[in-house]
Amino acid sequence: MPDATQVFADHRELLFSIVYNMLGSVADTEDVLQETWLSWSSANQDRIDHPRAYLVRIAVNQALAQQSALRRRRETYVGSWLPEPLVTAADAADHAVRADTLSLALLVVLETLTPLERAVFILHEVFAYPHTEIAAMIDRRPAAVRQLAHRAREHVQARRPRTQVDPHLQKQVTERFVAAAFGGDLQHLMELLAPDVTLWSDGGGKSNAAGPRPIRGRDNVARVLIASAAQPLDGLDVQYRQVNGDPCAVLFVENAPYAVMVVDLNPDGSLVRDVYTVSNPDKLAHVPEGTAE
Repeated sequence: MPDATQVFADHRELLFSIVYNMLGSVADTEDVLQETWLSWSSANQDRIDHPRAYLVRIAVNQALAQQSALRRRRETYVGSWLPEPLVTAADAADHAVRADTLSLALLVVLETLTPLERAVFILHEVFAYPHTEIAAMIDRRPAAVRQLAHRAREHVQARRPRTQVDPHLQKQVTERFVAAAFGGDLQHLMELLAPDVTLWSDGGGKSNAAGPRPIRGRDNVARVLIASAAQPLDGLDVQYRQVNGDPCAVLFVENAPYAVMVVDLNPDGSLVRDVYTVSNPDKLAHVPEGTAE
């Protein structure tokens, strides 16, 4: 049998993707993976016929156990809580992006599910695990898992229909949006925003770039963005990266990450329906440094 360390390393990327999609936090995901490793390394390897199934089951249940602590932490979180963005380095190849990482916008929707619904949705819809295997992982009957999957799927589709905007179009709209917002072009910005657009800002009480609550409506969002751009930061540089697989803007101040801005489009890609801005420095710790362009 292969070395235990090598087996875990071979499955680490899968485990990271599953757990991150369940928790939306890199630090908490790493904690779960550490607990999974401890369980795996102390187990009798000769008695484990299917290492992948064993590791996924341990990781999923560790993530579920972590959920209650996360929810208590978010109850006292200052302002809006958004998932931690996974930003790809500027020089990374496309294949380096985790293909099974859900978009920031979809992760926000998944926050409204129960922990079990979210786990079942991720395992079935994203990683294609059958209901019978999921039932064995979380110690539920297959019928109960099917019901959880049905509720989760209906909930997600009601809030975010399953459409895929062309990445090139999303990049173009993102660049036009940033140019209008930071260039003070109110008219162009208004043309890009959907009437019911929402601006979500996550600063965790540690950033001046985030407000205390979401801002809704085209007029309000446009004016807030224009007012923010009217107070430029010294050494500000906007670079375009991939965040959770989608094109986005990363704001750097003197090559240090200052904020990540993700623009979510309506189904036909014509208008911006949500803007997500993460400026909590704790959530930008894994963002690669800026590069001179």
